[in-house]
Amino acid sequence: MPAERGAGHRDRQRQDASRKAWLNGHPVRVLAIIPAYNEERSLSSVVEGIRRVMPGIDVCVVDDGSTDGTRDVARSLGVTLLSNPVNLGIGGAVQGGYLWARDHGYDAAVQVDGDGQHDPSFLPAVLEPLEEGRAGLVIGSRFAADQGGFRSTWLRRLGIRYLSSFLRLRCGARVSDPTSGFRAAGRAAIELFAAFYPPDYPEPESIAIAARRGIAVAEVPVRMSEREHGESSITPLRTVYYLVKVSLALALLPSRSLDLSDEGTPTRS
Repeated sequence: MPAERGAGHRDRQRQDASRKAWLNGHPVRVLAIIPAYNEERSLSSVVEGIRRVMPGIDVCVVDDGSTDGTRDVARSLGVTLLSNPVNLGIGGAVQGGYLWARDHGYDAAVQVDGDGQHDPSFLPAVLEPLEEGRAGLVIGSRFAADQGGFRSTWLRRLGIRYLSSFLRLRCGARVSDPTSGFRAAGRAAIELFAAFYPPDYPEPESIAIAARRGIAVAEVPVRMSEREHGESSITPLRTVYYLVKVSLALALLPSRSLDLSDEGTPTRS
């Protein structure tokens, strides 16, 4: 996965502010990971929104084999660009971002979808539990409090409630929105997800894996919007498949904490 630096990246690197984000007066290095597949129409507004809220944050766009102009847009924005030659899916794209965060010494990483659904004004709230030491993985939840915004279809909300209950049963994690991709990871979670990240429908399973590794999981209320462009790939039929697949993954999760082998696959400990 080759990395590219867009125009202006080197200039921003010379400025200390571009290397640090400030949380409650403390400087930490934070990376925003944006997985993107054919998001040329929404990517600019997503990156600009992130930079408006957190001017000191570094941004890494992971282009997952897009067939439109996503790569060109990313280059023009001056972000770090990781390009997959083929579409690996959301799990592969996100793991590429965590690999970059791990290898370049970031203290925290935030995931923000490239389709414009995640409101960047909530980034400080998502990062706050990390900075305060209350959690190592923070999930932005549409359901933790009434923040308004898009809350998905009734069928998907029903499935989310089911997965929330199943997660609590299997690993004790209390998360009301386990399918949310709006999240923040501290250093321990970055290293874990860089070594192993579920490839398909990864959000609930990654929470379970983190909880089993002893990483404290918290959630904060956020607001989400509908996609700015295009349509979700999660149809009613795929929703059923999603629930079956994730349920099996959680059911087969080892009952004890997970260690990672040298190859990055989970093993019992």
